[in-house]
Amino acid sequence: MNSAKLNFLLCAAVSAVICLCIYITSKVKSPAPQGWKFDCAECGDYPGELCAALFQGKPAAAVIGAECEQIHRPEGGADAPVNCSGLLAAHSYITETLSQEEADFPLAYILAVHKDLQTLEWLFRAIYAPQNVYCIHVDNKTSADFRQGVQELAGCFGNVFLASRAENVVYGGFSRLQADINCMEELALSRVKWKYALNLCGQDYPLKTNRELVQHLKSQWKNKNITPGILQPDHVKQRTTHVHREYISPAESYVIKTQVKKAGSVPHGLKLYFGSAYYALTREFVNFVLRDKRAKDLLQWSRDTYSPDEHYWVTLNRIADAPGADPNAEWEGNIRSIKWLDQARVSHNGCKGHYVRSICVYGLGDLEWLAQKDSLFANKFEFNSHPLVAQCMEQWLRPRTLSQSEVPIRQEWRIKKGCFFNLENNDCNI
Repeated sequence: MNSAKLNFLLCAAVSAVICLCIYITSKVKSPAPQGWKFDCAECGDYPGELCAALFQGKPAAAVIGAECEQIHRPEGGADAPVNCSGLLAAHSYITETLSQEEADFPLAYILAVHKDLQTLEWLFRAIYAPQNVYCIHVDNKTSADFRQGVQELAGCFGNVFLASRAENVVYGGFSRLQADINCMEELALSRVKWKYALNLCGQDYPLKTNRELVQHLKSQWKNKNITPGILQPDHVKQRTTHVHREYISPAESYVIKTQVKKAGSVPHGLKLYFGSAYYALTREFVNFVLRDKRAKDLLQWSRDTYSPDEHYWVTLNRIADAPGADPNAEWEGNIRSIKWLDQARVSHNGCKGHYVRSICVYGLGDLEWLAQKDSLFANKFEFNSHPLVAQCMEQWLRPRTLSQSEVPIRQEWRIKKGCFFNLENNDCNI
């Protein structure tokens, strides 16, 4: 082979090496800002400074690579069984009432759940307090494994129980309202002298500590119910003027609007209101809901309406003689922070995660927005889709909870940094 050909091949080889180096360099993430001490190769170990920066609105990409959040996920299925002995120790449950103020003002929670045990357990350990009482309604359509997992979780605590009557819950259907009523009937018989009932779904998360919730309800509402809403606007009247039916099959479930007009007017001449399906209700009002003829008749009338939980609570709370009622209330209350798709760039800066049914499932870029909200809770979260969001929310809330304690802090109450709790082996995945 002559020297000219050798030189050509050598030059081509050198060029190929140079191009390969440039390509590899372009694929390597730029280093994290100085001071973060964060290596994407150790994605399971999130330092506190990282979460703090995200809450301050620094772009996630400036701190970690876009794919870095996805590296470490909990092993095992969402329906993994729970072992009580490992649960309390490894999952940082607070097992003692932290203040006399909270002891004197216990709360009742209604949780309607149908999937994702991992997300539920993450939520539950944030709202759990031994002086409160918890009713969990498990959708009757869910898997036996999921129901068993929730039952085992509830069985670890003396103040937690599953609703004895389960509904086949359909989104937008009467069954969702009935699920809350089922829990209320049992909570009304509880020995716990709870002051307020609050309802949650399995993808909520608190933005206030238990003590902050108590103080908010005592000082701001003073035995008043919180049911944000207004007189029924024209664009939703078809929900209650036409008959709606729930459709359930093995593959899907939904509500069908028929062309049949509803017979009969709203019972007792009640004015229909429209508002949030989420609430904070006094115990006296819950008893009113279960016993008062107007409440019972409105419940029966609402069976073939669409999303009746968005008119039922708010309408009853406008009855002047109902306990804790506020006939002149409107949207005040700040029960939930939600990023609705149609409100993007109007009331919020867009969803940084992804949308499900026009509701944002929060991503890393939403943390700053969440930290600025004064709501009681936020919706919606997915532990498995956005594990770092879950980790940061926990590290943001728990230190504040412990700082408000009047009892000595136990080490096991502190959230373990760099851990994703795995319900299968009751340990951390790091």
